[in-house]
Amino acid sequence: MAIRNRSHRPVTAAAPQRGMSLLGMLFWAVLIGMVAVVAMKVFPTVNEYLTIQRAVQKIADSGVTTVPEVRKAFEAQRDIEYSISTIGPNDLEVDSSGDHVKISFAYDKEIELFSPVFLLIKYRGGSR
Repeated sequence: MAIRNRSHRPVTAAAPQRGMSLLGMLFWAVLIGMVAVVAMKVFPTVNEYLTIQRAVQKIADSGVTTVPEVRKAFEAQRDIEYSISTIGPNDLEVDSSGDHVKISFAYDKEIELFSPVFLLIKYRGGSR
C-alpha cells in the first residue's frame, strides 16, 4: 500500500522547493529601496515644475500684454505658491509679438543622490 498525502496522490519523491532565497530577497529589497530614495528626492522638483507650468499658463490666459505685467504677475504667483523657489520673474522669456503673449522658461535642477553622485534634470516649459 502506497502512502498518500491529503490530495490522495501517492508520495513518490520530495517536491522541489519553490520560492525566493534570502540573497534574492535582499537584492530586491536594496533595489526597491534605491528606487524609492530617488523617487522621494525627485518628486519635489517635479511638483515645483508643474506648479510653475500652471502659474505660467494662468498668467498667459489672464490677458496680460506687456513684459513688465507678466513679470509682476509671476512675482505675485510666486508669493502665493511657496513651492516656486528655483526661478524668478527675470528668468521668464516673454514673447509679446502677436495677439497672445507666449511665456517660456527653462532651468536645471541638481539633486544630490549621495556624496559624489548628482542627478541633473533639465526642465523646460511654457504657455500654449
